[in-house]
Amino acid sequence: MTTREVSEYLKLHEITICKYAKEGKLPAIRIGRVWRFDKDAIDACIANGQISVKK
Repeated sequence: MTTREVSEYLKLHEITICKYAKEGKLPAIRIGRVWRFDKDAIDACIANGQISVKK
């Protein structure tokens, strides 16, 4: 998933997504200047309570 897709999925700003990825709060891989995310890993973080989702 791209930063924008994760942003829409979690209802958080793209800058927040990048910040969380940089801090290790969200599992991500950086390819050059672009962050990539795995949806299953994001869902696992939500299920474990590591991150909260706005409703």
